[in-house]
Amino acid sequence: MKKTFSIISFFILLTFSLLNINSCSNREETVSCFPNSPISVNLNLNLAAYNNLNFVGQPIYINEQQSGTRGLIVVRTSDVPANFKVYDRNAPHICPDNSTTLEIKDNISIVCPKDNATWILLTGQPTAISSVPPKTYFWNYDPATKNLNLYN
Repeated sequence: MKKTFSIISFFILLTFSLLNINSCSNREETVSCFPNSPISVNLNLNLAAYNNLNFVGQPIYINEQQSGTRGLIVVRTSDVPANFKVYDRNAPHICPDNSTTLEIKDNISIVCPKDNATWILLTGQPTAISSVPPKTYFWNYDPATKNLNLYN
């Protein structure tokens, strides 16, 4: 009985290991070394710190707990209905190092300081160097309370 249980346990462990290895190597939206961390942030747009998100095209950085390894860039892309983009600040096209944290330039583009790869802020569309858009996350907005929830 113990031998049968051990063999079954071994095969289950082997199966999950292979699935995990394959899932890490098949990420098409970012490079394989892109960090994967939980995103769970609640923003109250009534607060002064998040006031820019009440206006289209006014991005902010989010560096709170559970906002990724390097933080997030959040921008409102339209008013009616309210739409937002939530980008990870890790460059999606190269492995992370000290100079790959994405930055906002002139409130119209996102730039990787390492190689000057750029993306359009409101859409995430690549414009130079990289063909991979920044990693985005889900959001939910309640216009009655002005609460914006960011998550993955």
